[in-house]
Amino acid sequence: MVNSSSPSRLVEATPRGLYCAKGDFYIDPSRRVARALITHAHSDHARTGMAAYLTAESGVNVLRERIGLDAPVAGIAFGERRMIGDVSVSFHPAGHLLGSSQIRVEHRGEVCVVTGDYKIAPDASCETFEPVPCHHLITEATFALPVYRWPEPQVVFDQINQWWRDNQAQGRVSVLFAYSLGKAQRVLCGIDPSIGPIGVHGAVDKMLPHYRAAGRPIPAGIFKASAEQKDRLKGRGLIVAPGSVQNTPWLRKFAPYSLAFASGWMAVRGARRRRALDRGFVVSDHVDWQGILDTVDATGAQTVGVTHGYADPLVRWLREEKGLQAYEVPMQRYASEGESGGESEELEK
Repeated sequence: MVNSSSPSRLVEATPRGLYCAKGDFYIDPSRRVARALITHAHSDHARTGMAAYLTAESGVNVLRERIGLDAPVAGIAFGERRMIGDVSVSFHPAGHLLGSSQIRVEHRGEVCVVTGDYKIAPDASCETFEPVPCHHLITEATFALPVYRWPEPQVVFDQINQWWRDNQAQGRVSVLFAYSLGKAQRVLCGIDPSIGPIGVHGAVDKMLPHYRAAGRPIPAGIFKASAEQKDRLKGRGLIVAPGSVQNTPWLRKFAPYSLAFASGWMAVRGARRRRALDRGFVVSDHVDWQGILDTVDATGAQTVGVTHGYADPLVRWLREEKGLQAYEVPMQRYASEGESGGESEELEK
């Protein structure tokens, strides 16, 4: 275990995002900067317009798909250490989606780790999370309340498979809403493709070649759901699509259907009803309450910065129950310039 007696000055919150002055770079900056280190390709972490990007090698193509195919993106292998200014930087798996990373920053023996978004449950669609020993940890708190405790993934996939079979027996298409990057691919790698035909929305479809190229077990035979393909799906197929298509003409082409959502928010009673869904499946690509606590323990961090989501209760718990130096990291969010697609990553986690 490593120890520290004071909050890190290696990485600090600024109006442009998390900044490392000794390396003169930003991590997931919210405004245009000269050098951006990117934890993953979701639009609340990866924005257009940076002069230079560095991300994990396995996430380069996904990042370019999101911010521009000609974007100046460089890749770095997981675990490789690189000097940037006066600090050593390395990227480590975060388990959130393909190529998602924790970023380790070291200066004269002092280590700070920025987790980005992460989950610790195994997931065939991406690299498995690895705890990184550090003095200072900056962790997300999207689901940092004791009510959020995720079930075993296979249990949930079995539930999805049974729901799909039940819909087939009633002659309905099964429509599963899942965020187009990360969540959708996780679902596709977890379900039983032998049940029936699988169609996906175009936003999901364009990411699949990158996952297949990375060796992830995306089932064969998946096709882009369209009016021309609706007869293949009618009464028996599964469609995986972002939640933004609910109540749209595109979706109505596939009626009759049953609607379900794969999200961590489905752990809260009433979330399914508010969204007019037939089913809700608790599938999150973020760490749950116990996972955050286990991660803090595993890293040995004595100073913990908390950002995004339920920061206040987590900060209090870490201070009062663990005796750690915990504090909230203020973050400003700005819409990504040129980002489109109508999805809300906040709603679909």
